[in-house]
Amino acid sequence: MAETLTRSYARLTPEEERLRIRDISLAAESQSKEGDTFYLITQRWWQTWIDYVNQDQMNVASGESSLHNLESADACLSRRPSNIDNKFLINESSLSDSSADELHDTLVEGRDYVLLPEEVWNQLHSWYGGGPTLARKVINSGLSQMELAIEVYPLHLELLLTPKGDRSTIRISKKETIRELHKRVCGIFDLDPEQIRIYDFYGQKKHALPTDLDKTLDDANIQMDQEILVEVYVTNSVKRTDPAGKQSNSFLLEPSKSGLSIAGGLSATKGVSKNCDSELSQGQNQVSPHQESNNVQEASGVTTRGATAGLSGLLNLGNTCYMNSAIQCLVHTPEFTRYFREDYRGEINWQNPMGMVGELALAFGELLRKIWAPGRTPVAPRPFKAKLARFAPQFSGYNQHDSQELLAFLLDGLHEDLNRVKDKPYILSKDADGRPDEEVAHEYWANHKARNDSIIVDVCQGQYKSTLVCPVCAKVSVTFDPFMYLSLPLQSTATRPLTVTIFSSDGSLLPNVCTVTVPKQGRCRDLIQALSAACSLKPHEKLLLAEIQNHLIHRFFEDPLTSLSSIKDEDHLAAYRILHPAKGIIFLQLIHRLEDKGTVNAQSMKGWKPYGTPLVSPISCDDVTTRGDVQSMVRTMLSPLLKGREQTDVSEDGISSAVEPSSESSTLRERNNAGTCGMGKLPLQLVDENNVCIDLSVGEEKPVKISSSSKSLLVFINWSKELLEKYDTSYLENLPEVCKNGPPAKKARTEPLSLYSCLEAFLREEPLVSEPDMWKCPQCEERRQASKKLDLWRLPKVLVIHLKRFSYNRSIKNKLDTFVNFPIYDLDVTKYIANKNNSDPQLYELYALINHYGSMGSGHYTSHIKLLDENRWYSFDDNHVSAIGEEEVKTNAAYVLLYRRKKDIASESI
Repeated sequence: MAETLTRSYARLTPEEERLRIRDISLAAESQSKEGDTFYLITQRWWQTWIDYVNQDQMNVASGESSLHNLESADACLSRRPSNIDNKFLINESSLSDSSADELHDTLVEGRDYVLLPEEVWNQLHSWYGGGPTLARKVINSGLSQMELAIEVYPLHLELLLTPKGDRSTIRISKKETIRELHKRVCGIFDLDPEQIRIYDFYGQKKHALPTDLDKTLDDANIQMDQEILVEVYVTNSVKRTDPAGKQSNSFLLEPSKSGLSIAGGLSATKGVSKNCDSELSQGQNQVSPHQESNNVQEASGVTTRGATAGLSGLLNLGNTCYMNSAIQCLVHTPEFTRYFREDYRGEINWQNPMGMVGELALAFGELLRKIWAPGRTPVAPRPFKAKLARFAPQFSGYNQHDSQELLAFLLDGLHEDLNRVKDKPYILSKDADGRPDEEVAHEYWANHKARNDSIIVDVCQGQYKSTLVCPVCAKVSVTFDPFMYLSLPLQSTATRPLTVTIFSSDGSLLPNVCTVTVPKQGRCRDLIQALSAACSLKPHEKLLLAEIQNHLIHRFFEDPLTSLSSIKDEDHLAAYRILHPAKGIIFLQLIHRLEDKGTVNAQSMKGWKPYGTPLVSPISCDDVTTRGDVQSMVRTMLSPLLKGREQTDVSEDGISSAVEPSSESSTLRERNNAGTCGMGKLPLQLVDENNVCIDLSVGEEKPVKISSSSKSLLVFINWSKELLEKYDTSYLENLPEVCKNGPPAKKARTEPLSLYSCLEAFLREEPLVSEPDMWKCPQCEERRQASKKLDLWRLPKVLVIHLKRFSYNRSIKNKLDTFVNFPIYDLDVTKYIANKNNSDPQLYELYALINHYGSMGSGHYTSHIKLLDENRWYSFDDNHVSAIGEEEVKTNAAYVLLYRRKKDIASESI
């Protein structure tokens, strides 16, 4: 039997299995689309298979001999995974009935399961067998409905049948239609479609569903674990039947009273799951609903007299660490603690159309009181999460989210629920128009408070001054806008070395390879400024930056505001020193070509292929340029490459030094030009506007036609063996990559990035680059790329600072793990206040922060909070709460910082 088993698997080695799955995965992931099927597989089995197919690489890494590998072949085979076993993912109660794919509701992707494309699952299942098969569909999600995600947990709905009182449950995709829900309900209860009405029964109240039966449940804002009321009644209408005797599918619906049409959240992201330990401690935080009901003590339960309050953790309901960390920071903000532990119901705005009719505020207040109940029993925030999902469907399900985005939503939502302004007046804000800043700022703040007045505004809202300047008419626009938090960039932390080869167009210098350091998120103007300084650019010169691909100029970087993030490490850049161009200038591009022996045809005609790095020189469209002039220009450009010339400007390592051309070098150039006059004409070919090559070695006096609409004049030079003997073209070869892969240079000791540097970067004047951000100047009445400058004007009691660690570039998500040195006791922002009439020192003290560990898509959130009564710091990691030292507060995981103004702290202690 063992021999038969060995022979059956001898066809594919572990390495062959690994390569087969890798290729299938890459192909499948690149083509994922809505409607595709993915399959869950237990993480435990997947890891066993990963270890199995990577054993050859591990053996090689450990230095085992090939003989030993052969001898251990039987042992390797014994480690081959057994059948796929997904039973661990399924509720035990569902294994015996037809709902065999009822998953545990606390599963976490990457810890309990991974998601595989259909092709990968089919291949693994054909090799190993087993099951059960757990298929899930790819759907569109997000507010834009353009982001693909896998619906691991379809909607679980409770069906209530009246008047009989029967109950049942149903699993259905949020992307199914209301029509399909009707059909499924009728099938479950064996009902006639004409005799029922179904309602959204959220909060034990009847809410009509949309009358359009093709609307999705997502459109109807149906949420997980929601109740659906099924009313059965006898109609007076006559049942219609089709010729086959089947009843028609007509449904009775109440008119819709809600226009909500916001997409919900999901449980897993697109693509094959990566095996990582990014959820850190969440493995200890997951509990079953049964355990939750047994272990969680409600606030009304028996408590111990004198027990410490405020140290209750929050249970992780499945990837809810982002929510838990944000909630802990808010409930431990003293102003909010006092407010929500008192009677705040009188301030709830029940009619605010922009709020949640008070439900969010009530749910938050109830959760805060549970957390501040004596004792340290963990609290399950399930009711609060249900309310959150109801009003912010993007946070529904069990997917990971951004804690800062949730914090911003909570602050805004609580403000609208608690807004003391019942009737918001319409107020048109006026521009400053030269009025004093103090007057304009006071007017803007009064207008804001006339529409927005709540505990959130009292505690968290400040005001900054925004100045826009039109680059055309110099119109200055000043406004004063409120803010709830400051999002500070970390770009200044990351610098990037870029290597560029500099060429001269006048034949004065050899090509010079130059490496400069620029901001990682800088602009092309930063790179050009750094290169100009490095090569000692003269005042009347400028640098023309170009990207080289396949020995041709792929693009010129003409816009100084082009982001340097568009330049990849493996790109090749060239910079050309030219005179400041006047009007009517185009650029001659000299393209080098070598004989391509592989393209020689039967008639022995030569073929040519691009070679080396193109050279560039400006040429006037207004002057008459002859073929002889082009010959002369090209000789000038190539003169530094002449063999036997006096290379006085070349350093010891063979690379020219960045010095200004002297009169001696000019004389040298003239001598070189004079010496080459007798060398005959260069084999040049000009490409005209009809893409026809014109031989420039004949007809020296004939003019060259230059079109003013063209941006460049293309000239080929064919390098024959004879010509290569006269010029050293090695300087044109091997254009280095932007980021060299050589040994890393020794890094200079640098100070950690300070929070003050981040604040200064946030307040720095910058142009509005992207098209949507461009400003419509009221004077020009045109959209302009204005410059924008922010200044702090009015600061809140609680200053929330968001460190922008996450960036998006070319559809790639990145995280910066840079350590930011932030003060704990004395954050002094006095000098950043533009309101000079406010002479009070603006000092803040840190009392809470949110941390993010791991990668962007699958990391883990915790919070560090200082209990002011104890003057002691604690770590809140879901349901785990532990005391920490103050030295543990500062880490490179800090993501959101919460500060309290010190004078407010002092006034409370009096």
